[in-house]
Amino acid sequence: MTRFVSTRDGRTLAVEEKGEPEGNPVFLLHGTPGSRVGPSPRATVLYRLGVRLITYDRPGYGLSDRREGRSVADVAEDMAAIADHLKIGSFAVLGRSGGAPHALACAALLPERTTRVAALVPLAPWDAEGLDWFEGMAVSNVDEYTAAALGHSAVSALLSPTVEQIRADPTRLVPALDHDLPEPDRHVVADFGIRRMLARNFAEAVRKSGHGWFDDALAFSAPWGFDPGVITVPTLLWHGEADVFSPVGHAHWLGRRIPGAEVVIERGVAHFGALRVMPDIMTWLTAA
Repeated sequence: MTRFVSTRDGRTLAVEEKGEPEGNPVFLLHGTPGSRVGPSPRATVLYRLGVRLITYDRPGYGLSDRREGRSVADVAEDMAAIADHLKIGSFAVLGRSGGAPHALACAALLPERTTRVAALVPLAPWDAEGLDWFEGMAVSNVDEYTAAALGHSAVSALLSPTVEQIRADPTRLVPALDHDLPEPDRHVVADFGIRRMLARNFAEAVRKSGHGWFDDALAFSAPWGFDPGVITVPTLLWHGEADVFSPVGHAHWLGRRIPGAEVVIERGVAHFGALRVMPDIMTWLTAA
């Protein structure tokens, strides 16, 4: 069941919960493009883990109102509004792919409420000193972020045709990913259940428009609005070594920047390997 939460500036955010209602609250922040119905462990797994899972559409995605010009840091205000609405004092945060920088923003800007944070296959900041941001990245993502660095018009022109294809037939995008995928990701995405889940996720992401996707790309191609180096809560960074969408060098950079961060790099897996490890990551998030 979807519920709607109002923000201070009058926007509405679409939120869903599943798992153990009295369990440990964990926010799961979806990828790019993505939505509140994106990949997550099954309800039975969440009950077993004792997790109350909260997901929501970032502004511009799904049923959430757009926040034009948003930065990565702006997520903290929205997360606080949702937690207040749900009467949750403190919580853990898990971000996957495009959700990972936003999860780190919560740890940096809401340290009194964030108990632990896990960032799976994360991107590093656009201005990360000493990092070749595009090294090892698939051409499609290089094109996307290069366009985003030029502004809204450029990234909208690049991505709008794909948005319209998804809205016409979301199942078409999943096979279209294959030409960019390394072998470990092809193995994951070959699973019919995963493909169906991704198609549903992409369809919901662009239900009303492509603004959520465009605004994510713009936010990742600009200063985040916080320094990951100020994070003090326990942090886990997980990455597949063969990732071509957010290359492993990004996790290494963040690991050097965030004090005490635990960095786990798995060989033989890539971007979508993050789907497999989510239950184990949630066990870590709720261990304290």
